[in-house]
Amino acid sequence: MATVYYQNEVVTITYEEELQLGIAVWDGFLNSQEFREAITNCVQLIEEHKVLRWLGDNRKMKAIRQADQEWFAEEILPRLQQSSLRRNAVLMSEDFFNRTAVEQIYKRAEGQGEMTTKEFDNRILALAWLKEPFTTSE
Repeated sequence: MATVYYQNEVVTITYEEELQLGIAVWDGFLNSQEFREAITNCVQLIEEHKVLRWLGDNRKMKAIRQADQEWFAEEILPRLQQSSLRRNAVLMSEDFFNRTAVEQIYKRAEGQGEMTTKEFDNRILALAWLKEPFTTSE
């Protein structure tokens, strides 16, 4: 059963302990303060609960400002790469500018740390991948 960890008018972050799964469902545009507060809460959840799996449901998320993309890459990616997180499923945004920003952020993370990120169009397929048993290489 999912427990709400953090919520505001644009994002809901939940945690499913039995699956060690965090989920962030985004809906709309966040200003810099809201974006950074929400992302910081995502990382705190991962670090506090040793989350192994993450689902970022970005389908309704809007553009991410350039300054926030840089902040994410510099401040958040290193923390994620050092975290317990092993699988990150991203449901891609309908918003072109958000998709482009997210793709650029994750390109910077490739090959650093042990987290594998995959993009999906379908929530059921994303959750199925997240729930698969881990292999020894993960």
